[in-house]
Amino acid sequence: MAEKTEVALDRAQVKKAVQALQAFLKTKATGDSLFLDDTQQISLLFTLWKVPKQAQTIRIPLPHGQRTDTDEVCLFTRDEPKMTPEQTQRFYKKLLEEKGVKNISEIIPYKALKTEYKPYEAKRRLLGNFDLFLSDARIRRLLPSHIGKHFYERKKEPLSVNLQSKHLARDIQRVIQGTSMKVTNKGCCCMARVAHSGMTADEVTENIQAAVQTIAAKLKTKGPVMKLIHIKSQTSVALPIYTSDLSALTELEKKRTPKDKGATPKKQDKAKKNKEDKKQTDTPAEGKEKEKKVKKEAAKEDEEEEEEIPQLVPIETPSKKRKLEQSKKKQLEKAPKPAAGKKGKQAKSKLTKKTGKTDSKVKRKVPKVK
Repeated sequence: MAEKTEVALDRAQVKKAVQALQAFLKTKATGDSLFLDDTQQISLLFTLWKVPKQAQTIRIPLPHGQRTDTDEVCLFTRDEPKMTPEQTQRFYKKLLEEKGVKNISEIIPYKALKTEYKPYEAKRRLLGNFDLFLSDARIRRLLPSHIGKHFYERKKEPLSVNLQSKHLARDIQRVIQGTSMKVTNKGCCCMARVAHSGMTADEVTENIQAAVQTIAAKLKTKGPVMKLIHIKSQTSVALPIYTSDLSALTELEKKRTPKDKGATPKKQDKAKKNKEDKKQTDTPAEGKEKEKKVKKEAAKEDEEEEEEIPQLVPIETPSKKRKLEQSKKKQLEKAPKPAAGKKGKQAKSKLTKKTGKTDSKVKRKVPKVK
């Protein structure tokens, strides 16, 4: 990997954007939201120069906690041997109290998750009751089939924690008060939550600076990374805090385009051959003939390349009248010929019968001669 350059943020500009965003959120706040201490999330929106080749999740430690004390945290634990779900729940509650962890509001053993939260409605209720989910690192790979896709759609998938760590309280605190960002290989934009509206402007700016530097260092991309950085809340417009120079664009262009711009590999090989041929000493007549041959071959190749490019041709949908006419013609063509002969015979037989009847009548009317 290439060496990463730090993103130079202007602290004064970032603080101005944060103060403007906080002023906007205060004007939008109503009496009910102030009563319930309803704080809004403040997030960073990153726009990258190019789409990453690999998807990754970046853990970001923050100097100031970006979650409020009212946030509910749930912990999924493994099943302890020779213990019921209630006993495992009590066991892990004691363990967390001994280690000094006070942020966990609910503990759910793996067996209870499989049995009690199997219905669809129970999973949706569980998702809505908590703001953050943690899981024991030993059962993290078993959870996706039991929690369902809605956890991933709402970006509330459980974060793994090592419950056997000696510094358990510090590790859990870092995960809860830190943040994470998902980088996908399907687009060049990604978002990370870094603060809330109840924090001071200085705390928010420090969190933003720490998050930007860690993301720039951990992204698995070569060359210049950040194109634009915006700050926004859930209901506000995105405010720009960083814009990269155009020098980054020139660096990317140098890496992408070959030395001979717009030249295909075939043409490049031909140019090399022509140069080698020109170096050899030939008579002027031979040189002219060779030039003509080269030009003809190049023209032929250009024609072949043009022919190879597929062109989209609009398909003409036939009208209903044409379809009806074609169907009638087909019916006439498919009509069996012997049937016509049969009809003719039937008609002749009918005529003969009629004529026979008329003849008999005529014979009856003729008087007998005595």
